[in-house]
Amino acid sequence: MTPRPPKTRILVVDDQPLIVEEMCEFLESNGFACIPSYSSRQAIDLFNEDPSIALVVCDLLMPGFDGIELIQKLKQYSKKHRVFDAVLLSAQGEKQDLVRALREGFSDYHQKPVNPDSLLQTLKKLEEKQTESATHNQSTDALSRRLQGLINSISDIHSDIKKTHPTRVKNTKSSSNTEQADYKNFLFSKLSPRQLQAAHLVSEGKTNYEIACDMGITPNTVKLYISQILNLTGASNRTQLALALKSHGLSL
Repeated sequence: MTPRPPKTRILVVDDQPLIVEEMCEFLESNGFACIPSYSSRQAIDLFNEDPSIALVVCDLLMPGFDGIELIQKLKQYSKKHRVFDAVLLSAQGEKQDLVRALREGFSDYHQKPVNPDSLLQTLKKLEEKQTESATHNQSTDALSRRLQGLINSISDIHSDIKKTHPTRVKNTKSSSNTEQADYKNFLFSKLSPRQLQAAHLVSEGKTNYEIACDMGITPNTVKLYISQILNLTGASNRTQLALALKSHGLSL
């Protein structure tokens, strides 16, 4: 019998206990494992104590650290050794707060009162993305090991040839691959990975709704992403953005 995959653990943070309890009950009834937290400082302790937490859902306005500052702190503690996704909840929905949140790496936001089904779909999308990423990383690691083995074999052969013909062996390098790997357009280097992903989906001619489905976010979040991208790149519309991406040969 195939073992059931472990439940994704979600840290739910809000200074209103009733909201936390209701949200945890709903998410747990839909297959997630929830860790309740009633303050940002408590959330930091819980996050550090449990390395299996993969998703964080937090309110914007809280005593101490607000939701955005909380995620900044969690990133500082986790650094690059731990990956997690965060979703912001906001009763106000002020555009400047939402833009600030997206810049800090929030995957999505939902306005209070939260639609439970909409939040559930967002979290499932993020869970799927993390699963796909983990599978990809495992495949990449396996391929890297195989390539390293091949490189070692070639090195051994090269060493044997050098011993046999020491004056005829030349070390050749390909500069073109290095140049291509190092090349990055200045304007597009300003974009975050999620913004660059959205830009490429725009260049494929996808609608905001299609982009929202592909990225696991809401159409409103897509609109904010595109507004930021056009502002950062200087493109005046989606067509100019698509042409710029293709002309510079940038890929994900």
